[in-house]
Amino acid sequence: MGDALNIAAYVYPWDVVGDPGAPESVAGLGLDHAVVAAFYHATRALTPRHPGHRVVVAEHSASYLPVDASRAQILPPRQTWIDSDDAFGATTAALATAGVKTHAWVVVDHVDAFDAPHVVNAYGDVYQWALCPAQETVHEYAVALAAAIAARPDVDGVEFEAAGWYGFDHLHEHDKVSGIPFSEDELYLMSLCFCDSCRSEYQDSGIDAAELRAAVRNRLDARFSSSAPSGGTGLDADLAVAVLGMRTRIADDLREAMVREVRGRRGADFPVLFHANPRPHRSTAFTGVDLATFAKDATGVVVNSWDGSTENVTLSTGHPAAVHAGLLGVRGMGAHPERLAEQATAMRTAGAKGIRLYHAGLASNGDLEAIRLAVAACRS
Repeated sequence: MGDALNIAAYVYPWDVVGDPGAPESVAGLGLDHAVVAAFYHATRALTPRHPGHRVVVAEHSASYLPVDASRAQILPPRQTWIDSDDAFGATTAALATAGVKTHAWVVVDHVDAFDAPHVVNAYGDVYQWALCPAQETVHEYAVALAAAIAARPDVDGVEFEAAGWYGFDHLHEHDKVSGIPFSEDELYLMSLCFCDSCRSEYQDSGIDAAELRAAVRNRLDARFSSSAPSGGTGLDADLAVAVLGMRTRIADDLREAMVREVRGRRGADFPVLFHANPRPHRSTAFTGVDLATFAKDATGVVVNSWDGSTENVTLSTGHPAAVHAGLLGVRGMGAHPERLAEQATAMRTAGAKGIRLYHAGLASNGDLEAIRLAVAACRS
């Protein structure tokens, strides 16, 4: 079957800090390492095994580790819901006692309650959950995140989520946006940004921003007045290519700068992965990338394969970046953990070099056992 799969699972600091049994529980899964949240957005999470709590509410985008004072003003504030000044460090130290290495999990352009330039849609609505990577401030912010992680001696690698364009696709608290079921093309149009920086970038790319905005609004207005999605973006073919090219260039520049920052501090062998979608127009946590222009010094990508399909893996192979398949291991979120070994084998056959399992902290005891068995099956 070739080289062994590199297998890891995601963990939150609150899954480990304060739970003496957590390190051995994670170690018992047989992973190559754990991927621990270091900079993360707001969430509400169950902690099925923790002796001190069953629910954690992370109230806003936060740092789970101390940051350099010179960069503190542009990075998320320190979390206050875990009793630790360095919750990330406490987690890595605890996992290390059980022989588990740690990679950092860093969410970049998906934020909340954060004072930075956000995406502005064609109607002028501000997406408070999505930073615009065309803004220089956001560029500096992303590089500062990379620097903070690269400076940590207790980190053996990093995965960047939502590093690029993040858009309308967003699970918001008490969401009320499902009344209009958008097509993939319509989600793309809803995610196009028209902030001052983007309008300038459009102009530099030979795109009339006003005409583009009018075309986007006309297409979406037709959708809002219709009972069903319609095909295509409604944009002229040449215009559509130019817009996607501009957005790809901006996101590539952002990721290249982040990789340079990490490589300058940790060298060529330090694993640097990006959560990615091989469809460049997508604006989700698995950010759309063009693998033909993807950051050349990045180690690889993690693609979403939660549904068990190998399509994203297949679409992502054939490039220098190694492909890792993200699999879902939590039955309550729609997974079939008993199929994980079968799915992992299919991903490797399709070209995946690694597996990322979501999520060791959210999983029930039964899910964890299924994950352990799946990892053991892959090892054998």
